[in-house]
Amino acid sequence: MSFRREAHVPKGGPDGGDGGRGGDIVMVCDDSYRDLEHFRRQSHFRARRGAHGQGSGRHGADGQALEIPVPPGTEILVEGDSSRHDLLRPGQRALVARGGSGGRGNRHFSSATHQSPRFAQRGLAGEEGWLTLALKLLADAGLVGLPNAGKSSLLARLTRAAPKVAAYPFTTLEPVLGTLHHDDRQLVIADIPGLIAGAAAGAGLGHDFLAHIERTRLLVHVLDLAPADGSDPVANFETVERELALYQERLATLPRILALSKADLVTSGQAESALERWRERLGETVPVLLTSAATRQGVDQLAVELLRRVPLNEPGAGRPGDGGGQRATTGEAALGELAEHRVFRPAPARAFRVARSGDGAYVVEGEGVQRLVARYDLSNEDALAHLERRLRGMGVIRALQEAGFAPGDDVEIAGVAFELDP
Repeated sequence: MSFRREAHVPKGGPDGGDGGRGGDIVMVCDDSYRDLEHFRRQSHFRARRGAHGQGSGRHGADGQALEIPVPPGTEILVEGDSSRHDLLRPGQRALVARGGSGGRGNRHFSSATHQSPRFAQRGLAGEEGWLTLALKLLADAGLVGLPNAGKSSLLARLTRAAPKVAAYPFTTLEPVLGTLHHDDRQLVIADIPGLIAGAAAGAGLGHDFLAHIERTRLLVHVLDLAPADGSDPVANFETVERELALYQERLATLPRILALSKADLVTSGQAESALERWRERLGETVPVLLTSAATRQGVDQLAVELLRRVPLNEPGAGRPGDGGGQRATTGEAALGELAEHRVFRPAPARAFRVARSGDGAYVVEGEGVQRLVARYDLSNEDALAHLERRLRGMGVIRALQEAGFAPGDDVEIAGVAFELDP
């Protein structure tokens, strides 16, 4: 609240400036990040507040938006809200918390009938809350299978990745990415930690591992030809496929390549016999290859098959007009797309409700009237008079009178009780 003070001008008018809007918080997809590790060091973020308005009609500056970088593939869930943001491509942005609106100076309330308003409007607090961030890898192909099926060894042969390889299960405890280079093409291949029976229900780290397969466009099922535990390869194959289908229907329809691994541990006759049986079992739609990371048997053939079956568009890039979604393969429309989520926020509800809370006491509830009362200093008579005019214009006074309100009764709005005498 400010009034113009100038020599030889005895009645300078109101000149209080408006306050600035608070800064928003925006999550930005940045491909220079690969994980969410930096959120371990800091988990609380606050955007800058808007500056106060000043005299001489000077408005306060808006608060600067706070941009928080996250890696591609980050899913953002807003606590207490049904909104979800999927950031797949570099440069994508998600507004997760809006800054509060600024207040208005007293010059804003000057009129022909009220030329010297002695009150100003307060600003409102911005949004706050908790976010849950989940990173799901963006890869062209994912290697899946039981523990110790030979996935890490195969990835090491296909790419320059150096995953941990050992002669015991669960050597891979988190997904490992490798890049397959061929002429001017690159494919990102993910080694997904071994799945076990019940993974779709959360057994072991099933949900953590299966989540990283969601965004792949092709699956390479690595099946051990000669399991060290003597288990049946057919039962092992069905276990993994069942867990994929139980976790997400889309995974059951993704294109497949079956890589029969560790072919060097069986005779050539046994390997060829197994190859024929699996080809007959899966049909022509699923390529079946004999592979051995130790001898490189079938590794080059697998690389060629991957390059042939994965479309040329980049992971997450999609085709123009598909909402940034990621296609499983060209012509496979039934597989669906990972579409970019768009959030529609309804405007604040303007409705209100009047209820009697006691003898000569009423409560007015509603987001619109609560925000309105929060903007004014109720100890200021000018502000109270202005608030009353606003409440009358919104129909609150009429609703109170219809509920039996009499001048001088107490009215409570937004936890503030005051005596209203319109």
